[in-house]
Amino acid sequence: MLHHAFKLNGQSFNEQTLKSVAHDFINRGTEFESDIGQFLLDWLNNKATIVVTTSGSTGKPKPIKLSKMAMVNSAIATGTFFSLQAKSKALLCLPAKYIAGKMMLVRALVLGLEIDCVAPASKIVLKAHSNYTFAAMVPLQVQNSLEVLTAIKILIIGGAAVSPNLIASFKNIKTAVYETYGMTETITHIALKKLNHFDEAESHSTSSFNTLPNVSVSQDHRMCLVIEAPKLSKEKIITNDVVNLHSITQFEWLGRYDNMINSGGIKINPEQIEKKLKTVIKERFFIASKKDKLLGEKLLLIIETDDETIEKTISNKLKTISYLNKYEIPKTIIPIKQFKETNTGKIKRKATLMLIKS
Repeated sequence: MLHHAFKLNGQSFNEQTLKSVAHDFINRGTEFESDIGQFLLDWLNNKATIVVTTSGSTGKPKPIKLSKMAMVNSAIATGTFFSLQAKSKALLCLPAKYIAGKMMLVRALVLGLEIDCVAPASKIVLKAHSNYTFAAMVPLQVQNSLEVLTAIKILIIGGAAVSPNLIASFKNIKTAVYETYGMTETITHIALKKLNHFDEAESHSTSSFNTLPNVSVSQDHRMCLVIEAPKLSKEKIITNDVVNLHSITQFEWLGRYDNMINSGGIKINPEQIEKKLKTVIKERFFIASKKDKLLGEKLLLIIETDDETIEKTISNKLKTISYLNKYEIPKTIIPIKQFKETNTGKIKRKATLMLIKS
């Protein structure tokens, strides 16, 4: 499972020399390089599976065993979708400790890409005159690194929802930008949503994800997404993601079932409120709730800031927003200096809410 055209940081390898470099990364490299080295050794061993760890954004991180052949199939599906050719240049700027970074390496190994590795900082710095066909980032990296997008032909963004303001910044750039839908259990993304370069035929579906080849979707009784991807998983994958289903290959993500709020008998999807508020609130925030005698649950807006006057500022902004109905207006605004987050930068909602109680 090592393509003859594969290159790492500009060098070609056979299996033995790649193992040697992997050992060097582990023994003498940075933490980022050590994780790359360990993954390469895991990939090149005789085992049929690899153990990866979930991000822990919705609970405690847990180990999951993935089939190497399923990872190969995932890489091929992405390569097919984007027409990636052998010797195309790819950029790894995500931690190789987690599935998104590992899969960038797998795509290079399987498809014969020439991959360069840079430290997974919040701001990506590239060498002058760099050019890449394919790269993956999280939204924070993209927000802080907009100037480097000119060096990337195709960019996929995952790990968290992409804000409307960030999407607006892609309107006039040449880079083709896509938001991904997926998780560790699905071996990163199983669906993609185009964020720019629309033609007239696509304009109606800009909020929808389209599945990769050999992936179909349905809904369970909770309106949550069910994924059938026989080349990735023998079993159906039942998620906690509430969706609008448009077809067996197209859906719109609405939010997490386990985040749903019942306020005064009205079911409220916090992620949909967040989507509306991101146009007027620049700080990181999320919508939560607490028990209320009258309403059952009362809406809270939790915002990351050390600005002591933020509550009044945000309250005034909320009064001017006409596209929020009365059930969607937070009753209380709670500032927190720093959110709890995973190693990949996702907000840990439950852990952050515990800071309020302490």
